[in-house]
Amino acid sequence: MKQDENIVWHDQTVSRDQKQAHKGHKPVLLWYTGLSGSGKSTIANAVEAKLFELGCHTYLLDGDNVRMGLNKGLTFSDEDRVENIRRISEVAKLFVEAGLIVSTAFISPFAADRAQARGIMTDGEFLEVFIDTPIEVCESRDPKGLYKKARAGEIPNFTGISSAFDVPATPEIHVKTAQQTIEQSVEQIVDYLKLNGIIK
Repeated sequence: MKQDENIVWHDQTVSRDQKQAHKGHKPVLLWYTGLSGSGKSTIANAVEAKLFELGCHTYLLDGDNVRMGLNKGLTFSDEDRVENIRRISEVAKLFVEAGLIVSTAFISPFAADRAQARGIMTDGEFLEVFIDTPIEVCESRDPKGLYKKARAGEIPNFTGISSAFDVPATPEIHVKTAQQTIEQSVEQIVDYLKLNGIIK
């Protein structure tokens, strides 16, 4: 989409580096992706709680919550899913520029959309977190009863059933929830942040 020539970028007085120094940790985007029921929101919330405990400045953007406001009115068609992720990417970028550790918990099924989100971030600030849970485990949990409805044909374009999920090829963090507890998953993610100098 062509940018309106009457819109001009306005530089801010307080720089990104100043905001980062003020926070005491590096800003990054933890992009959680996985099937419905995989545990994205549960793990993202638990990681945020741990980071808060460690004194980090964070914000969590959850899929359902965002669809109640910013993305209200978007459907689950492929076209609207793309727009949903585009908007989230831009909002997450703003939070990262403010110096926060941002978490997004969305199915984000399409690799191209995740690549686009990565592309608008500064190098090293996009961390793809693949919450890798077998569909049979997700379906057995079915906390919202969505798989049952999808199997009955009541929900069209349902990821993993009637719509594709592009498995991340090289995620920065690969969490296999069928093999470890929530606590172990949180530890894995926080340890990655420590080992890579993002947090102390």
